[in-house]
Amino acid sequence: MKLNRQTTLRSQATVTGVGVHSGQLVNLTIGPAPIDAGYIFVRTGLNGADREVQATADAVIATEFATVLGDREGPLVSTAEHVLAALRGMGVDNAVIEIDGPEVPIMDGSAAAFVAAIDQAGIVTQSGVRRFIQVLKPVHVAIGDSFGELRPFAGGFRAEVEIDFVNPQIGRQSYAFDLSAERFRRDISRARTFGCMSDVARLWSAGFALGASFENSVVFDDTRLLNTEGLRFRDECVRHKVLDVVGDLALAGLPLLGAYRSVRGGHKLNHAVLTALLSDRSAWRVVESETARRPRAPAEAGSGIVGGMIAPAYGPDVS
Repeated sequence: MKLNRQTTLRSQATVTGVGVHSGQLVNLTIGPAPIDAGYIFVRTGLNGADREVQATADAVIATEFATVLGDREGPLVSTAEHVLAALRGMGVDNAVIEIDGPEVPIMDGSAAAFVAAIDQAGIVTQSGVRRFIQVLKPVHVAIGDSFGELRPFAGGFRAEVEIDFVNPQIGRQSYAFDLSAERFRRDISRARTFGCMSDVARLWSAGFALGASFENSVVFDDTRLLNTEGLRFRDECVRHKVLDVVGDLALAGLPLLGAYRSVRGGHKLNHAVLTALLSDRSAWRVVESETARRPRAPAEAGSGIVGGMIAPAYGPDVS
């Protein structure tokens, strides 16, 4: 079978913005990494010393409000999912992500700024053969009324995501997505995080969402969308959930060959399913095959609106 090669960034690129929870101004720089490095976060400016953490499932220490990575000394970087989604979605295998604050900047609430940074840095091919984690048998997890499953799939990586909110402005939406860089850029990368205005005061009082605004979040009340510019997609909320799936499952350490189904899920469920897969050594294997990775013909995305409960993407991890 024809093999393809790993990729990294040609140079560095920096984005600057506030953290959605901390409200602090943060600089994030993505840059090249060696073959087989994967994604490495480097937290700078901590008492004069840098600390590193490999972006893998076993580095996840919290999933309640965002995906938080850390080590034995505590948390290092929060809200990692959007930059990870951009790297995985655009086909970058190895990258160093330097950050001088506790949280990846939220930018406009999507992964678009990170895709632009990848474009600025450029992608180069390395000599190492690209490897994949191929799902061999179904693995599923249920948490309350949320359900997630990874199953074998012959066409690369596919996400099938369904959300269900009581708030009629969101309601029930579903989206099926076969991953490629072109489709990620066009259909997923610009979908923004979303939330409910009624939750903001509670989140603020708990010390969260201090950087949230109409510039970086899609916000609803019980009767309407509050952002004056409107939605980027009719089903932007579920597309953002797909974005989160791509980012959270990037913590597998290698690209996945399989289909992921999520119903009423979020960061907690995504991490639980990925952990369940990796802990069952009979459920996956590492392969080196461009042929196995190639996605099948793109599926048409569908969505509907019929009811569900609002909970912001930057709020508790339920939907």
